[in-house]
Amino acid sequence: MREAYTDQLEQLAERLADMTGMVAEAMENATAALLQADLGLAEQVISGDQKVDDVRSSIEEQAYALLALQAPVATDLRTVLAVIHAAESVERMGDLALHVAKAARRRHPSSALPEDVKPYFTEMGRIAVKLATEAAEVIRQKDVERARNLEDEDDAMDDIHRHLFSVIMDKEWQHGVAAAVDVTLLGRFYERYGDHAVSVAKRTVFVVTGRMPGYGGDDDI
Repeated sequence: MREAYTDQLEQLAERLADMTGMVAEAMENATAALLQADLGLAEQVISGDQKVDDVRSSIEEQAYALLALQAPVATDLRTVLAVIHAAESVERMGDLALHVAKAARRRHPSSALPEDVKPYFTEMGRIAVKLATEAAEVIRQKDVERARNLEDEDDAMDDIHRHLFSVIMDKEWQHGVAAAVDVTLLGRFYERYGDHAVSVAKRTVFVVTGRMPGYGGDDDI
């Protein structure tokens, strides 16, 4: 019985890691759709978001069943609770990738981004995918040090996000109000995506150490 219970806990964490990998791929495709005005990729992300939602529902159902039937304590209880909270953050990451894809679709066949800001979003997309990929490995390996290192990557995302405001407020901005609004919203989507990835890693630190580290954010979108 104990071995089966341990297997269920490990399976729960593995499914969360797989879900995190799904939203990494979603953001990678959404970024490509945004930068290349690729309608097919945008539609792929949009249609795939329901699968992310379904996985979260299934993970929560399994987690609540463990709470009800096994009454876990100590580290086991932290694992189940962390998975429930982290799955919510991962679903929001999927929603943010969805928002990026919808922006690409809304402006198609034109690009949602002026050419001179595309390099910033190329880098934000790279960081976002790396954060999600690293978060998935943190879950699998329960690597506290690796989890803490995600904060540095997220700081780089925040720096670009802040810089975008100076770009669109500069007197040299010639792309109009609509483009400025698009850049502002899209920058926010990437910044929040990074925050949620850090939050997922933070939950893993809580499982291992029993303490919630004071970094990152898990606010609402």
